[in-house]
Amino acid sequence: MLGRRWITPSWLAIALLLMAVPTFITLGFWQLQRAHEKELLLAAFAGNAGAQAIPLEVARQQVKGEVFPRVEVSGRFDLQHGYVLDNQVRGGRLGVLVFAVFEPADGSLPVLVNRGFLATAADGSRAPIPTVEAGQRILHGLYAPPPGVGMRMGGNALARQTQWPKLTVHIDLAEIGADLGRGLDSRVLLLDADAESGFEREWTPQIIPPERHLGYAFQWFCFALAALVIFIVLHWRRARSESN
Repeated sequence: MLGRRWITPSWLAIALLLMAVPTFITLGFWQLQRAHEKELLLAAFAGNAGAQAIPLEVARQQVKGEVFPRVEVSGRFDLQHGYVLDNQVRGGRLGVLVFAVFEPADGSLPVLVNRGFLATAADGSRAPIPTVEAGQRILHGLYAPPPGVGMRMGGNALARQTQWPKLTVHIDLAEIGADLGRGLDSRVLLLDADAESGFEREWTPQIIPPERHLGYAFQWFCFALAALVIFIVLHWRRARSESN
């Protein structure tokens, strides 16, 4: 029976192994760190829902990165303009998210307000969108980045629509600002839950969940192991017979 012997690898093979394995392992640990960060973020998001509200103008100056403070702002709704984000899913149900434009009393940039989720019935029908109330109001909610835009197809559909509220498949604050003819805050306001509003408001950050980061980490560690196994298999070969 022929045994096996170690075949001296080339310098190129060694160099590739030394680059690949540490890189894959580093990426794996980085994904584990990202998973931990997202867990902390989700916990902070949930905790802020019941936190003391701070003025919107203060949050605008302080907030950086993935932070979701609960804010308070006084002002009026724009009664003429609104937007409906289509093809949204909550709890396995299809529906829409309804957005309104809110004008702070201090004259600062308007903020787009996420009023909440409305489910679509099995026959495709949907309850009428509750109208916004006129007059001075004080809003409370989470100050958060807008929903991710994702894949863009078909260009800007807002400019082609004449009926309000306008329907969209993504929330692009630059496009909405251009559609309104004025600037908008770079974040949106996720209104506090209100059973009498007619909307469902169960907010979660629009982020990659921790579970997916753990999956990515597992993949990177598998790549590192696979690279090491392939290297060994290629260089630990059967010894050739004398006749060969």
